[in-house]
Amino acid sequence: MSHSTDAPDNAPRPISTGRPPELLPLGNGAHLRRRRLADAAELNAAVIANLDHLRPWMFWAAQAPTMAESEQMSVRGEAAWDEGLDFLYLLGLDDEPAKVIGGFGLHGRVGPGAVEIGYWVHQAYTGRGLATAAAGALTEAGFALPGIDRVEIHCDETNAASAAVPRKLGYTLDRIESAAVTAPAETGRKMFWITKR
Repeated sequence: MSHSTDAPDNAPRPISTGRPPELLPLGNGAHLRRRRLADAAELNAAVIANLDHLRPWMFWAAQAPTMAESEQMSVRGEAAWDEGLDFLYLLGLDDEPAKVIGGFGLHGRVGPGAVEIGYWVHQAYTGRGLATAAAGALTEAGFALPGIDRVEIHCDETNAASAAVPRKLGYTLDRIESAAVTAPAETGRKMFWITKR
């Protein structure tokens, strides 16, 4: 029986009744912080500075975002966090608190009881272990959420840098499946890395 207070079957559902920490210290002078509207200008600048770095793998990097688009994205991200639908973070430096050097998220797009970690790191800061440290912190934060017993990382099978992160963290390559090609460097073969509580 359906009640008028129930969400429609196709409505987004909260990932969990809990919320992850808004600040996750990573050590080595870096942290993850909840993405806020106040970060829109720095995020916009970071994405524009990294378009050539991001475009091969990120469909949303096909063109430079306007400032208004970055602000709208930040507003939507804040609302999604408050509703428990998506938890978006920015990678930052402790000694430059406003600077954005990457974007990370705990996403609820993989079904009940699970979250998917997505990420990108500014090209000037790759190769320093930041993505691995941040994904490790988000793995712990994901498992700390009530009802979450699986964390996943997905990437194209030729994206060696992205695949190195779950491998270093001890995730298991669960499967490789055909997937729609959404960015120029993708092959249409997606790796599904999984770790369970």
